[in-house]
Amino acid sequence: MILTLIVKLFSGMYAKRDWQGVIKIDADDTLEDLHFAIQKAVHFGNDHMYEFRIGRTERSRDREVFDDETGNVYEQTIGGLYPLPDKKSLYYLFDYGDDWFFKIVKAQKTYPEPQPDVSYPRLVQETGDKPEQYPAWDEEE
Repeated sequence: MILTLIVKLFSGMYAKRDWQGVIKIDADDTLEDLHFAIQKAVHFGNDHMYEFRIGRTERSRDREVFDDETGNVYEQTIGGLYPLPDKKSLYYLFDYGDDWFFKIVKAQKTYPEPQPDVSYPRLVQETGDKPEQYPAWDEEE
C-alpha cells in the first residue's frame, strides 16, 4: 500500500518562505525512511539528530516521540501510525538547535498498490521555496 503524505514546513531558524511537498511512501517503510525522504526533498544535509512526534501541537508536552535514542524510529512503520489518535498530528523535528519543524498529514483515505518500476519514497509535488539549511551570510562591513 502506498500512502500520500503532505509535508509542510512549519518553522525553522532560517525559514523565510512557505514550502510544502507531497511524498508517496510505502506503508511498510519506517520513520527513518520518511526522514531520508524529507531530507532529500528539501536538500538538507543529514548532519543533525531528528525525531518524529505525535501530539496536539509540535511542542505538546503530552506527546509520543520516535527517535534514535529509543530506536523506535527504525522500527515504526508509516502505515502502523495511522489512524493517529483523535485531535493529534504527526510532526518531524530536524536539528535540535535550528528547530526545523514539519507537519505531516495523510492526504487520502484509500491506499493504492505500488506501481511497477517506481521507487518509493518519492517526492511527487512541491509548492513554495525550499528552505536553506545554512543560508549564506553577507559579510559586508
